[in-house]
Amino acid sequence: MKKSLVLTIIMTLVMVLPLESQGLLNKVKNAVSKEILGTSDNNGSTAGPEPTCACDNAKQIADLTRFKIDYREMAVSVKDDGSILVKDTRQNKYFIINNGNSSGPYQENDPKVQAFDNRDENNNQTLDSDVWAKLYPGYITKTGDNYLIKFNGKSYGPYAVISDFSVSLSKNKFAAVITEKVIATEDQQKKLEDEMAKAKTDQERMAVAMKFNQQMTDVMSADNAVEALQPMLISNIPGATYEAIKYSSGRLDNKMKIDDILVKTGDKVINLQGNTVARLDRSAFLYKNIFINSSNNGYAGYDSGTLIFSNNSKLSDLFNPYLVENDGKVFLTYMYYSPGKNSIMQCAMAF
Repeated sequence: MKKSLVLTIIMTLVMVLPLESQGLLNKVKNAVSKEILGTSDNNGSTAGPEPTCACDNAKQIADLTRFKIDYREMAVSVKDDGSILVKDTRQNKYFIINNGNSSGPYQENDPKVQAFDNRDENNNQTLDSDVWAKLYPGYITKTGDNYLIKFNGKSYGPYAVISDFSVSLSKNKFAAVITEKVIATEDQQKKLEDEMAKAKTDQERMAVAMKFNQQMTDVMSADNAVEALQPMLISNIPGATYEAIKYSSGRLDNKMKIDDILVKTGDKVINLQGNTVARLDRSAFLYKNIFINSSNNGYAGYDSGTLIFSNNSKLSDLFNPYLVENDGKVFLTYMYYSPGKNSIMQCAMAF
């Protein structure tokens, strides 16, 4: 419809319609205004309706208009302290939001960005000792071939391998799966490879092999060698034990229950004493994250933008769920995108 014709229609309506029809006229004028000026509802946003997971008391986390980020080109991570990392995936820039204050942009190699643990918790990837030392520099230090754990003024170690590590949200509990000794360290293996490469005759190669074989024999024959070469659990949690069969490839997880470290294994969640905290439905082992409520009588599973509760209720179109504690009460929070506000919003429900 041409704009000149639209304006003619409006003027005609103004002259012929009675006063009681002004409400209809206003609607027509608003519709025409949208066509002429390109405006719309929702504070000028042309985006769609709010998602079904939206809540009345939602808290604004990030105004994407301010950051000039397209929602479809962003990723969000949350640290244990509640600070939030917003990534512009198109420009590879990062912004940090903490207690409502924002800073950035940062580059990927900035220490503030690297402080966020962005690994996939559900892929069961093998994280070596150096990675754990990088993720927890305040607790793990490397000296030579070994690693030392310091927690609340107490030292643990040294250990040859740290294969898993977790700290509770309150920072008063920790747990680590460690191995005290290995038959040959990475440096020793590299030295063996270098000496083998330099050996010119079979006799020289045999001599190198025999030397390293003797080193491994010395390790195996040492006191408590069997125990020292096996993974074990180190923790300040009373009664914490490690049974490989019970853990069944499970990982230490400090996000499942507020201020605790648990392990999801098969169809259940266990604590570090080996006791079952929650029984899971058959499909629950597929969830990326599991959250146990304060009473241990219910849980929520998260995967692909949906929270599925143990009572079969669901919330969809959300992301980044995590537990927080406020004034002694536990809340399950999650984020969603508000098209009307062009913002990342956050809801919190008692849990």
